[in-house]
Amino acid sequence: MELLFVVLGGAILGFVFHYALPEADTRGVLLAPASGATVAAIVWEALTWAGWPADGGWIWVVALVLPAVVAIVVCRVAAVRRRASDSEQFARLVRSTS
Repeated sequence: MELLFVVLGGAILGFVFHYALPEADTRGVLLAPASGATVAAIVWEALTWAGWPADGGWIWVVALVLPAVVAIVVCRVAAVRRRASDSEQFARLVRSTS
């Protein structure tokens, strides 16, 4: 049951950072939530396998902070790569028409 809650928390954090960070139009709306949910599930399982108790506080902190960090990085990298790709495509199209 805790896994469900932590995955939902990772997805919600991904949605928050998708809309809170600039250039939301450069990435899909599900990119950050999907990455946040995936990282939350992997981190939670790894920590429980490592012996961290599910009712401890630190497992929740780690399992929600890491997906937040990953969601932020994914949003920033996607925005930068999309802008670079769009600029390259625009320059290629301008060269081909002239």
